[in-house]
Amino acid sequence: MTQVVHPARALWWLFEPVHALTYFSPEARSAYEAAGLRGYWRGYFGGRSAPLGAVDAAPVVAAFFNFAPEMVERALPDVWNLAAPEQALRARVVGATGALERVLAEVKPDLVDRAVELLERAVDGLDCCGRVLAAANADLPRPDTRLARLWQATTVLREHRGDGHVAALVAEGLDGCEALVVRCALDTRRETLQPHRGWTDAEWDAATERLIERQWLAPDGSLTAEGRHRHLALESATDLAASRVWTHFHRSELDELAATLRPIAAACRADLPPSTPIGLPNAA
Repeated sequence: MTQVVHPARALWWLFEPVHALTYFSPEARSAYEAAGLRGYWRGYFGGRSAPLGAVDAAPVVAAFFNFAPEMVERALPDVWNLAAPEQALRARVVGATGALERVLAEVKPDLVDRAVELLERAVDGLDCCGRVLAAANADLPRPDTRLARLWQATTVLREHRGDGHVAALVAEGLDGCEALVVRCALDTRRETLQPHRGWTDAEWDAATERLIERQWLAPDGSLTAEGRHRHLALESATDLAASRVWTHFHRSELDELAATLRPIAAACRADLPPSTPIGLPNAA
């Protein structure tokens, strides 16, 4: 039987690859290095947290949720001595735009134009209360160029969904490391997630034991029926929290948005690694 996918999730699958180029493209890496943020994680933490200003580690630990605090503290606030938030913001737009120019070279410009129009309409209708990363990104000036606007709109929408997902995880009583352990029990290798989020073996194993005690996991580390039920509940809560903005669109407009995003997403997805530590499902 074909699984029914929530419209908010189906659209996320299409706009997330556009945003994700900022983490994996050579253009993004070069732009961050040119701004003084040498090393992948300086660019990541500097670029993604720059909308919040020159913050210390604590609010980023809270907002990013599943990174080990020590990993965030190694980057922040020291990155602001290398590049001010304004420089990091410029670098991430330059890098993302450069990547999109290459990746979308064969995509018709009118498709991109229409996608931008519809995505920005969604951004304009967002309620960002309780969603700090989304609010900070939505408050940035809208770029002048089409591709930069495409990237910024997808970024606001994905951070909005991510903020809602963090709220759902908290409501389910999961901490950052536990959330990753559950993800690995579902469909991802520990070797892919753990080193990219900075948790030690001891921390990971302790999180696993806590989940076994709470009956999310079986002793062999697999999800129990209870764990699957609760994971489905938190994913449903995430979709619900992300869905309100799309109720302002007619079904024909949602279909059109999906149609315009599909070739854009395919081109971006083809440029990403087949397996990544971000939440987007792995490529088939």
